[in-house]
Amino acid sequence: MRNIFFLILLIGMLLPVKSQTRKYSNEFLNIGVDAAAFGKSNAVIASTNDVNSGYWNPAGLIHIKDKQLSLMHASYFANIANYDYAAFATPIDDKSTLALSIIRFGVDDILDTRALITAGGEITPFENLPRFSTADYAFTLSYARKPFNKNFSYGVNAKVIRRVIGDFATAWGFGLDAGLQLISKNKKWTWGIMIRDLTTTYNSWQIEDGIFDNDLGDDPQDSGSVNALNQQEAPETTEITLPSVRIGLNKNFTITKDVSLDFEADGNFRFAQTNDVISNNSFSIAPAFGFEANFKKLIFLRGGVGNFQKVKQFDNTNELGFQPNFGVGFHYKGVSVDYALTDIGDQSASLYSNVFSLRIDWNLFR
Repeated sequence: MRNIFFLILLIGMLLPVKSQTRKYSNEFLNIGVDAAAFGKSNAVIASTNDVNSGYWNPAGLIHIKDKQLSLMHASYFANIANYDYAAFATPIDDKSTLALSIIRFGVDDILDTRALITAGGEITPFENLPRFSTADYAFTLSYARKPFNKNFSYGVNAKVIRRVIGDFATAWGFGLDAGLQLISKNKKWTWGIMIRDLTTTYNSWQIEDGIFDNDLGDDPQDSGSVNALNQQEAPETTEITLPSVRIGLNKNFTITKDVSLDFEADGNFRFAQTNDVISNNSFSIAPAFGFEANFKKLIFLRGGVGNFQKVKQFDNTNELGFQPNFGVGFHYKGVSVDYALTDIGDQSASLYSNVFSLRIDWNLFR
């Protein structure tokens, strides 16, 4: 009851300030991590229980029995953008766990075309144009604890955001997340809640001088550029990310002695009007559903559907888009290799992706 009261109070505090913030901010942190989670359409808030819980719900870190390492790489937009993730977690004692994770989403070797056309009307060869990279980083320190009940745990994240756009602009940000997990006495039901950007996440941008004028430096080739982008107004230097709340409910079914099945339903609440299937002027809700079947905790089969969106068509009508996902996994002696194929059948506006991830338990070396 106290948790529900806190959630209602939080929503009431957020509504008056929503107009002062951007609808989409730090979106690279909403992609997700771990191919096992992608295979379940990210419906893992209640069931997450390994090193990747630092991202999904830090309360799940408490279930780790030994040190764990997780690595993931994925490519997006026809290999234009690279998404990399690494995390490490270690138990402190039998009631607390600590974890550290790093995320990078970047596009490299971007041509700086501001000097493509000179004042004399000449076109600069592409091979002579300078290149730059744009990258978003997130460094997260996670802590989980089991305070008084072996079936209840909580966790918190402290995250630092670093965003870089070549030599043009940089930003630093800081935010906090918090999560809870509660397991039923019979261990068949698990409830979880994750509040991202609990205190709002504040990014402060620094725009380099001279970026939005015709002075591109001492290079004679760059002088006299007529690119109209050089006369645009500088963007705002502050960016605020509103909190979002994700709630999940997981049910475990024992099929046989060797086979079990987990099913989870999640709801992602944002305090802004978006293209989510349930949306109004104050908030939006995007559901997600996923399952995982395992044989002797050795072979895993996963599936899910999520990302329910109202997709605008060419005739200005809206159609329901959704993202079906599929995944498989293999676990043997402390090594877990997982694969996910997202957006099967091209049912959503997102492109499909192949995602691989690796998790290593330290007991492999013992």
